Amino acid sequence: MKAEQMHGCLGQNVKVHFAGSENVDFAYVLHEAGVRYYLFTVLPFIMDQFNIKWGRITNAKHMNPWEHLPKLGNHVIMDSGLFTLMFGACKDVQPDENFLRRYKDAIVGFVDEHKAYNLTCVECDCQKLLGTDLAWELRQQMRDQLPKNRIINVFHYEDGKYGLDRMIEFAEYIAISVPELRIVKPKTYKEDVYRLACYIKEKKPEIDIHLLGGTEKEMLRRCRFCTSADSTTWQQVNRYGGIGKYRTRDIKPEKVKEEWEHIKDLLRSIDIEPTEKRIYYYYYMAGLILRREYIKYAGNQD
Repeated sequence: MKAEQMHGCLGQNVKVHFAGSENVDFAYVLHEAGVRYYLFTVLPFIMDQFNIKWGRITNAKHMNPWEHLPKLGNHVIMDSGLFTLMFGACKDVQPDENFLRRYKDAIVGFVDEHKAYNLTCVECDCQKLLGTDLAWELRQQMRDQLPKNRIINVFHYEDGKYGLDRMIEFAEYIAISVPELRIVKPKTYKEDVYRLACYIKEKKPEIDIHLLGGTEKEMLRRCRFCTSADSTTWQQVNRYGGIGKYRTRDIKPEKVKEEWEHIKDLLRSIDIEPTEKRIYYYYYMAGLILRREYIKYAGNQD
């Protein structure tokens, strides 16, 4: 079956997960805006075991995502945080093989300790740093050690076609790393993501596909036969002062007073005192805008 034919016959909808939901107060605000799909990283909750410092979390000790997010949403994904360790804010850590084995064990221990079996877990995808053999070893161990959790196995460029075929046979849920393809093939990555997704579905129609970091409008529209995606786009409202054509500076306080008071009451009910910078309202606005956009391009988000 050709790719375009598959697009026409399989299309349903892609559930877009709002990444960065380890800040549970923000997740509560997004929930008020109608958001029902979340992704958080396990990194801040196990980093003390590795003497890692990471200051992005505002309430890691106060509110636990594995307790709150399943109550707020229809599906929650727990990311390993390895990208942050290897290439992001914590890249100075430079994990070796022993570190990654311990890190995988810490993830498993975290899930077991909190009985967080309602989470879908992203594997320890270390191919890019330490090769595919170790990735396969950790992949099998994680499946064996967390039989109650769904595991998302991640395809990377280093896996090649043989590795992809092997992963399709092994996995029930597979992720395509969109940011990686954007770097490796900047001119063709959108088409590459689409064709990869079609190839995976053709080989194994029952498999679920996650577009890791991929929520561009055209990509969502063409890949509506995929299961899920994730993005931190909602945070742009704080980073850049708006979402698309909607700018925070254009919001007149008197027009949003009732909604703002409701959000403040909500946050106080979970022992969070709202900031005077109105960041919570801006995230509420971002949730409303993006959910509407995702419905348009990716389908139903209930």
